[in-house]
Amino acid sequence: MTTDVQTHTVGAGDDLITYDVRGDLAAGTPLFMFGSPMAADGFATLSTYFADRPVVTYDPRGTGRNPRGTSDLTPEQHAEDLHRVIGALGVGPVDCFGTSGGGVNLLALATVHPDDLRIAVSHEPPVFAGLPDEETLLRAMTDMKKTYESSGNGPAMARFIALVMSQGELPADYLDRPAPDPAQFGQPTEDDGSRDNALMRNAPACNTFRVDPEALEPLGDRLVIAVGTESGEGPAARGGRAAALALGRAVLELPGDHGGFLDNPYGEPVGTDAVAARLREVYG
Repeated sequence: MTTDVQTHTVGAGDDLITYDVRGDLAAGTPLFMFGSPMAADGFATLSTYFADRPVVTYDPRGTGRNPRGTSDLTPEQHAEDLHRVIGALGVGPVDCFGTSGGGVNLLALATVHPDDLRIAVSHEPPVFAGLPDEETLLRAMTDMKKTYESSGNGPAMARFIALVMSQGELPADYLDRPAPDPAQFGQPTEDDGSRDNALMRNAPACNTFRVDPEALEPLGDRLVIAVGTESGEGPAARGGRAAALALGRAVLELPGDHGGFLDNPYGEPVGTDAVAARLREVYG
């Protein structure tokens, strides 16, 4: 199968969404890979392991080749964008791999458009509902968002990085600790005035999404929650396990950690081939 990349768009204006198709859509069930706020280029390596089938990637709203903006974004908005892309493919239900915020958006899509999906793998969706420290986690996300609005990217991203690096339940006094130094994480200390950071625009709505077992029942075992074997007790891994518990099923263990499928330019190779092999078992 050819792996030439064809780029398309759906919508217009602020609703324009850019997506890419690798291979021939008539050659089998497409595999739609996506994250949030990570754009399509984050899947350049993983997609090469599925050259025997069509692969679709896209830039989520507010990222990559799409229009930028400053308004808040929700999983429900992303779900409708995903629905539009799948509809534009015109080939019926697709397989999906949604990771991180994309895993949350996949759960939102499955909630309202289950017929769009054949097999859906939601990888480490950072949903905090049901966790014992849910309140503290959400207060930390709200604090990050308020910091972004008042002080810009650097201080807010420092708070985000510190949070995602945490392991286990957050103590109740988490926010009483000194704010992390942006420079410690290679973040700018000056506010450049921009407010179009897609990660911040998606918070905290991404984390407050609640899994609806009744609405997701039509997918049954075709909806899979995955967690990295090396993710430990990080917030996204804990969120994934909570989502699986809410659905009454075991998690699928994928090799590596939260970014176990990534390769350059996001970092050193960390086992993309092993992740792809495990996903192949799931999608069949």
